[in-house]
Amino acid sequence: MIETLKQNPRKIVFTEGHDARILEATARLNEGGFLTPILIGNVEEVKANAQKGGFNIEGVEIIDPLTYEGMDAMVEKMVELRKGKMSAEDCRKALSKGNYFGTMLVKMGYADALLGGATYSTADTVRPALQLIKTKPGANLVSSCFIMTREGGDPALQKICMGDCAINLSYEDTLDKEGNVVLSAARKLAEVAVETANTAKVFGIDPKVAMLSFSTNGSGKGGTVKLSNEATKVAKEMAPELAIDGEMQFDAAVAPEVGQLKFPGSPVAGYANTFIFPTIEAGNIGYKIAQRLGGYEALGPILQGLAAPINDLSRGCNAEEVYKMAIITAAMV
Repeated sequence: MIETLKQNPRKIVFTEGHDARILEATARLNEGGFLTPILIGNVEEVKANAQKGGFNIEGVEIIDPLTYEGMDAMVEKMVELRKGKMSAEDCRKALSKGNYFGTMLVKMGYADALLGGATYSTADTVRPALQLIKTKPGANLVSSCFIMTREGGDPALQKICMGDCAINLSYEDTLDKEGNVVLSAARKLAEVAVETANTAKVFGIDPKVAMLSFSTNGSGKGGTVKLSNEATKVAKEMAPELAIDGEMQFDAAVAPEVGQLKFPGSPVAGYANTFIFPTIEAGNIGYKIAQRLGGYEALGPILQGLAAPINDLSRGCNAEEVYKMAIITAAMV
């Protein structure tokens, strides 16, 4: 990805320019010279914090929304994008904050990508993106995945992908005013599966996608079993070239002796490397268990489905994670 960025100069906005972790990563990126960081925040505060931490950000552009010369044009553009849902006063107030201001820099083409969430919540990072950047053509929702890496163990599982562990709480049918289904829950989960598989490919993973549940190949009923089973069928229609199967339990997904017993003939059961969870509870718990007990490093959440690369940091992140996520985000332009 660094080699990609060397050949394609790009700018990335950090919405929390005052944060020490952001500043440490920015100094490292600035020294590397393959990616141009832009810091959002009060100029004096940002510089003071950088000096306090010993981070060299000489030459890095720092933009304070409160003194930004192009604010009137930005407000006008945001009012247009919000289509009567926010007044000029509302937009100006929102743009005084780094999350909205940074997102508009991307929308207006001043920057190529955005990384936030060191202090903002996931909702505060995703909401401006949904309102201003919106979903890419053909996408119905925004989702996320984590790339999980570790050394040792089964070579086939040293790099895996898990989604959605951060954005979609659950999957329900979307209905119109007459009660007709306009977007099914199964279609939503299937879209998450296909998008996650595409992200896995970016990281050199040849995706074998397991649609997870507490049942394997119809062995159980209730809960998310029907959802995962139906989403598997839809995903196969959406991307027939993908190796995808479900529903299946996690042991059936990763252990051949279990998978081929419970799901004979499946090209995925026992060999999965890309895992799709049926709810955020399962996904969030699952990736954190892998991280804390399984020895995996978690990169993400990587947002999927947006019309521009915008990613969310964990508030518990460190500078190394910020550095890596900045490279990932910019390289996905």
